[in-house]
Amino acid sequence: MNASHTVSPLAPKTTPTLPRIAGITLGAVEAGIRYKGRTDVMLALLPAGAVIAGVLTKSKTASAPVEWCRKNLARGKVRAILANAGNANAFTGKAGDKSVEEATRAVAQALGCARNEVFMASTGVIGQPLDPAPFAKHMPALIKAAREDGWADASAAIMTTDTFPKLATRTCRIGDATVTLNGFAKGSGMIAPDMATMLAFAFTDAKLPAAVLQKLLSDATDKSFNCITVDGDTSTSDTLLLAATGGAKHPRIDEADDPMLVEFKRALDDLMIELAQLVARDGEGASKFITINVTGATSNGAARKIGLAVANSPLVKTAIAGEDANWGRIVMAVGKAGEKADRDKLRISIGGVRITDGGQVVPKYDEAPVVKHIKGQDVVIDIELGLGRGKCTVWTCDLTHRYIDINGSYRS
Repeated sequence: MNASHTVSPLAPKTTPTLPRIAGITLGAVEAGIRYKGRTDVMLALLPAGAVIAGVLTKSKTASAPVEWCRKNLARGKVRAILANAGNANAFTGKAGDKSVEEATRAVAQALGCARNEVFMASTGVIGQPLDPAPFAKHMPALIKAAREDGWADASAAIMTTDTFPKLATRTCRIGDATVTLNGFAKGSGMIAPDMATMLAFAFTDAKLPAAVLQKLLSDATDKSFNCITVDGDTSTSDTLLLAATGGAKHPRIDEADDPMLVEFKRALDDLMIELAQLVARDGEGASKFITINVTGATSNGAARKIGLAVANSPLVKTAIAGEDANWGRIVMAVGKAGEKADRDKLRISIGGVRITDGGQVVPKYDEAPVVKHIKGQDVVIDIELGLGRGKCTVWTCDLTHRYIDINGSYRS
């Protein structure tokens, strides 16, 4: 945590203790990548035979670690995930590729595995070369520090402007076997994921082929990380990885639509949504968590686009920060989204109070309960388009002057 940042008022009251998953150990060390007096490198170790899936940023200026992951995900095999905070290793030219090569080699040599089974993610400042020497120097300590209960340590090590660690866990059944899913994420600013979030890592003991894992992860991402925004900016480093050890004793599964995966799909979706919401709750300078429910759109994709147009509007976000029930800004944002909308069918509610209907404000509209609602920390906006069956829920936060304070001094 950056010492200058007080914990977000939207942070959960407690942080979960994640259960062990047999064969997975995690460690963290202080390597001096950028910060002083805190851990900044995380290593997750997985058993031989573990498989991996991932979703990566669509940014055209993606970081060197993202390109490394993209190159190796198709193989679907993993033995380790290495991540650092403080330096994104993005827009660092051939030196950035070299840094990834040397860092992953240090892990591979220590484990005796192939380098393409080592995945890497970096977050922090863009455009500054990442010295690979600290990774090799601290590798023995990292491996020694790895423990089955190292989830909290790993989560803390990847934080940048985050004000609290983000961890979640679920259990479910596949056949007669109980399966565990654990995950942690980081993200606070530069949040408008175009696939996932800044950095997020999830792990399970389910025994699933990499292709099945990939399909389930992609579907879960569309309902979670692709439905959050803080500031409308997509990171160069967005990386979401899901690894499966295969340790659970359940029947063989070859297809993502296998009926035995119904509980697992639900648990994975829930896990990802919780992590995504935690990122939005830790939005830089945030004082309010905003849920935007869009229904009646021409498609689910149209609903998401409209929801994100509202969620990314500085005018909507600052109105909520200022506790001003200026619903006209929501009308504006719906109209600019580029998706079909009909003035006379559009219904907008805030905090369950209907505001518009029939192309205008409802008769005898009373703003008082709406103002009372937005004075709270959790704000709910409902947008009914009346055009079809498309729907989507988007999560964001308000925009306060603290966002400027944090980002105006990010490199200092």
